[in-house]
Amino acid sequence: MAARLKQAAAQGAAWALIGTLFLALDRRFEWAAPTAFWWGIAVAGWSLWRIAQPMVAPTFRINLRHLDLVPPRRDQWIPLVPDGMRTLALGLIVLVLARPQSSSSIENMTREGIDIVMAMDASASMLSKDFRPNRLEAAKAVASEFVEDRPFDRVGVVVYEGESFTQVPLTTDHRVVQDGLNALETGRVEGGTAIGMGLATAVNRLRKSDAKSKVVILITDGENNSGQIEPQDAAQLARLESIRVYTVGVGTIGRAKSPVRQRPDGSYIYDWVEVNIDEPTLKSIAQETGGRYFRATSGEKLKEIYTEIDALEKTRFNVFRYNKKTEEFPLVGWLALACLAAEAVLRHLFIRSLP
Repeated sequence: MAARLKQAAAQGAAWALIGTLFLALDRRFEWAAPTAFWWGIAVAGWSLWRIAQPMVAPTFRINLRHLDLVPPRRDQWIPLVPDGMRTLALGLIVLVLARPQSSSSIENMTREGIDIVMAMDASASMLSKDFRPNRLEAAKAVASEFVEDRPFDRVGVVVYEGESFTQVPLTTDHRVVQDGLNALETGRVEGGTAIGMGLATAVNRLRKSDAKSKVVILITDGENNSGQIEPQDAAQLARLESIRVYTVGVGTIGRAKSPVRQRPDGSYIYDWVEVNIDEPTLKSIAQETGGRYFRATSGEKLKEIYTEIDALEKTRFNVFRYNKKTEEFPLVGWLALACLAAEAVLRHLFIRSLP
């Protein structure tokens, strides 16, 4: 009885080692043939049944007074090691059959960026105070957030009043774009609102672009009253170059406190003025080019418009993933062979030499 209990303890320790090794491998590797673990369960059940069978009898009694609690001597536990080694080898063979594999993946990500030019109206009327602190500063702040949220796109800035010019050419350096937006101010060129000139300059910036998607975001708070190019003509140029134009009319409905005269020191005198935005022209530009027209009556509404444009113009990504699997069972197989060899040496050479 005691011998059988000791043999069960030796095989139990071996299965515990196998379980520990399985958990270590399971965290690092994948199993190509996990159904092999059913063989492991069968082997473990068979070995435990084989040990327990001789212990079963019609009457099974244990006298605690005769139970040997003295630690076993060396000549008592060494003969149990071969059984444990054989069990360990069987468990390792099951792990080999389950084929642990390490996997490594390589991702090759290519992106189809969008080229975007923001055409900003910087006329004096953009200093109107129906936005906080005024229309121009609100438009600059929202545009800066929009640029920050699109790290993979090239962005440029065109400014127009009575004439137009490029504030920032197309670039992926968004810090330069944001600095350009922050430096934007009124009065740098002749006064007025040349919507056609602003759009034409933006289209010219995108004309040689090889991007699959080209977009202009045109912001204005008034009507075209300057420049040599009509807005509709500029819209036709955009359509020919496959450029979508999103037009945004900035200004409250009704009257707004706007600059009406400029003092000698450069400051402005404000008065209540009716807000007049040429919405039919802006809608026509958007329709001609496949874009959309938006009306921003507040700073929050302007943010919502940029969020909607951001959702409409998503950067496309193509991800190619390469998976490579490496078989890791040879190491476990060598361990199993080492256990079998150790079991043979211990059983046939070492144990026979014990007194």
